Order: sequence, then C-alpha cells, then structure tokens
Amino acid sequence: MSKQHTSVRSYGVLIDEGRVALVRSSNPRHTPPLWWLPGGGIDFGEAPEDTLVREFHEETGLVVHRPRLLGVVSDVRRRDNGDRIHTVRILFTVDLEGGELRHEVHGTTDHASWFALAELEEMNLAEYARAAIGAAQSK
Repeated sequence: MSKQHTSVRSYGVLIDEGRVALVRSSNPRHTPPLWWLPGGGIDFGEAPEDTLVREFHEETGLVVHRPRLLGVVSDVRRRDNGDRIHTVRILFTVDLEGGELRHEVHGTTDHASWFALAELEEMNLAEYARAAIGAAQSK
C-alpha cells in the first residue's frame, strides 16, 4: 500500500558574476544527471532562512547570506517505491559571503558546481530550479 508524505524545503538561487551555483542529484537513475538548487529539508523549529544557509553550506561549502523570498512552489510526484510525495519549496535569492566550493559526501547530492547562465538551456535542470533562476534574473 502506497503512502503519502509532505516535505517542506528551502532552496536558494545564488547568481554571482554571471554564473549560478547548482548541485547534482546523487540518484544514479537520473540520466543525464539532474541538477537543482542547493537547499533541503527544514528541521523541526528551524526558520526557512536558517535552513537555506545551513543546507547551502552543507551541499556546496559556500557561505550565503541575506536570503530574500523569491516565491513558493509545490508539486506532487510518485517515488520509485510507489509512495506519493508532496514537496513544498520555499525559494530565496541569496548573496555570496564566502567559503570554498566543495562537494557533499553521502547526501542527496554528490557534486556542486558553478555554471554560466548561458549553459543552463542545454542542462538537465529541475523545472522548479529553471523557473526560479529565470525569476531571479528578472528581479
């Protein structure tokens, strides 16, 4: 019997010097590899902005600050095991404060990288991420 689950997550759009920071899904079923925005699940009692700063650093090694609300989106999809998940994504724009780009180990992502904005059209980029980057550029 399949289950239903709701997940609330914070993600950030970091555009710096004409490039955007993205992370790659560690799921080997994503071919070509799927990229999305750094971020993740909100811990109980944690503010979405704090989640964003923490998750961004965990996944990329970068320190970001000044989260500004960009929007909220949601979708429902079926997982490989048949369960349905409703994901609510709180999207922010952020500024780079510092840090060194590095990859997360043993997480839902396995690679962090900068990409020129012009490269994004050719990439396998999660739709919510593509829309958020576009919205951030038009602000």
